[in-house]
Amino acid sequence: MEEPSNCAPSLPKEPVVLDVKPLRSLAPMFPAPLGLSTFSPPEAPSFVCVTPFGSFATAAKSVYPSSFTPLFPTFAAAQDINKRPVDPASLNSENGAAHIGEGFDANSSIHDTPCSRPFQTPPVFVMPLNEEDSLVNCATSASGRTIKRNSYLVGSSEIESTDGKKVKRRRARRVQGNDLLALPSSSDEPRESVEVVLMTFDAIRRRLQQLDEIKDVKQRSDLRAGTVMMDNDLRANMIKRIGQVPGVEVGDIFYFRIEMCLVGLHSQSIAGIDYMTTRFGNEDDPVALSIVSAGVYENEDNNADVLIYSGQGSSSKDDQKLERGNLALERSLHRANEIRVIRSAKDFSCLNGKIYVYDGLYKIHESWVEKRKSGFNVFKYKLLREPGQPDGTAVWKKTEKWKENPSSRHNVILPDISSGIEKKPVCLVNDVDDEKGPSHFTYTTKVDYLGPISSMQPLQGCNCNNVCLPSDVNCSCLQQNGADLPYSSIGILVSRKPLIYECGASCQCSFNCRNRVTQKGIQLHFEVFKTRDGGWGLRSWDPIRAGTFICEYVGEVIDKCKVAETCEEDEYVFQVMHADQTFKWNYGPELLGEPSHLDSSESSKTLPIIISAKNMGNVSRFMNHSCSPNVFWQPVLHDHGDDQYPHIMFFASKHIPPMTELTYDYGLSGRDFSKDEEMRSGGGYRRTKKCLCGSSKCTGFFG
Repeated sequence: MEEPSNCAPSLPKEPVVLDVKPLRSLAPMFPAPLGLSTFSPPEAPSFVCVTPFGSFATAAKSVYPSSFTPLFPTFAAAQDINKRPVDPASLNSENGAAHIGEGFDANSSIHDTPCSRPFQTPPVFVMPLNEEDSLVNCATSASGRTIKRNSYLVGSSEIESTDGKKVKRRRARRVQGNDLLALPSSSDEPRESVEVVLMTFDAIRRRLQQLDEIKDVKQRSDLRAGTVMMDNDLRANMIKRIGQVPGVEVGDIFYFRIEMCLVGLHSQSIAGIDYMTTRFGNEDDPVALSIVSAGVYENEDNNADVLIYSGQGSSSKDDQKLERGNLALERSLHRANEIRVIRSAKDFSCLNGKIYVYDGLYKIHESWVEKRKSGFNVFKYKLLREPGQPDGTAVWKKTEKWKENPSSRHNVILPDISSGIEKKPVCLVNDVDDEKGPSHFTYTTKVDYLGPISSMQPLQGCNCNNVCLPSDVNCSCLQQNGADLPYSSIGILVSRKPLIYECGASCQCSFNCRNRVTQKGIQLHFEVFKTRDGGWGLRSWDPIRAGTFICEYVGEVIDKCKVAETCEEDEYVFQVMHADQTFKWNYGPELLGEPSHLDSSESSKTLPIIISAKNMGNVSRFMNHSCSPNVFWQPVLHDHGDDQYPHIMFFASKHIPPMTELTYDYGLSGRDFSKDEEMRSGGGYRRTKKCLCGSSKCTGFFG
């Protein structure tokens, strides 16, 4: 981000047009991928893959095709510019003033990268392969050791055991074979690669934060998780490029700047301008790739399609200089290249009060020098959003108005489908046709069991005063959850478990205890909406962070002996027929030097509970199926101790922007279609239907 200024807002002054000429021409010219030719042809795509390092070392060459997005596991080639030296001492800094990116010149050769810092990961070079090879099969480290493609290294550090003694984690070792099952899998599909990177990063960050809370220390878990990811080359889009980044979509949200670095959207962890120097004809020229408008400067961003961006550099003690990022922006004005713009949006659920939103591609149309009240000059750049893109921050501006005044939402059928039962109204809207709403049902927030809860096995309670603490080894609720509280201090689920035990009525702690998340009910602004394919769906006006509780699946519990006759025409049945062995949401413990848990520790066992929301239910009955869902379910107990009939709670599996449909995997896919009759005869019920989710991973059926 730009360096902050303490100056008061400047008075309107007459703008001064910058007299900076382009090096050769005002026509936009882009280098071809990997320097294969001098210029891209006029019909070249809107983004290009380039290396700022020029030619490669004679002992190594690039073997990545321009469309290849490396992921688990992968190793940086000589053109990798996102691998930055990391000072571990900086990770204790609250303000993060010194961390990834410090002391690194993005325009220097990889051979000139500073190597004096301890803990710096040495550069890795791709070994030359035969011309017919298209993927990296092996790599060598700086020490000459060959690393197999299906393995990666893990780091070492100190942890504190339960008895208070410091124990050294295992030294860096090669992780391969079955150990890789602890990490989410990914294909070469760019969108999936980006999502897996972000999911893995956040899982590691949550675990590190959980360990810090046990030791009662405050550290930057986001920076430490980013270091783990970069040390193990768990990244996407490692080559800088102009224009769109494969797998990153307009509207995507990021809670930490390091997340943008990991997916190649913006490689600067501090600076607001990301740029590179590349070859245009016979000359080198710096061009801007992306900018972050983080609200530090007086940027004018009230217009969703126009951004007035302030240059970087001190403006309180001296004039800003036309160098580095400022020069790159000026050159981009004359080159007319597209620039990725990330804007910040307010969100007080975050510690820093903001979320970063990728707003799409812009072009600079004007620049000038403006004299501030302090008397010093600052550069200003006017960027206009390219037409034809999906809405980015414009969606946020609309939903903020709706939250303040729900009646301002167009095409509202019913202001609150819950009739005041929920804490926040649930709008019923139809932007598609004239249908006036779904079939009649009774809105409820409770599960109707076959018998009274009082007849069920009671749940063991804790004796904690006020609240349960992560470091309290005497807390019985903590012990039931595997010696860790399942939620962070702000109520985010840390990891998936076969069963979560929340504090209940028999516990001595207060209702404000952090281990009472799902029983407090829905905390988001929802709307039930008509989908394009004819059914009804659910989405939120709020951004939803990965691990956030969404809602409970409520309705009537059905006797499994009467399922076939009761559910033949029921499309609102939730039934756990088998555990999902493919979905991995937790962190890779090997990356943190912890023992591997390949015992399906995050998979739920088959449960006899069957819930129908046909006649009575809540917003959960409107969540549709997707083969690429953004929501998962988690069994939770809090008001009784019968683990055969837990509450079915839904949590966000990834960061979800506002107005994104919420979906989960119903369980039965095209791969399991042959098992349908077997499940029916076994007392369960599954009625398969053709899937219309539109995902690239769609299996064709669900049930």
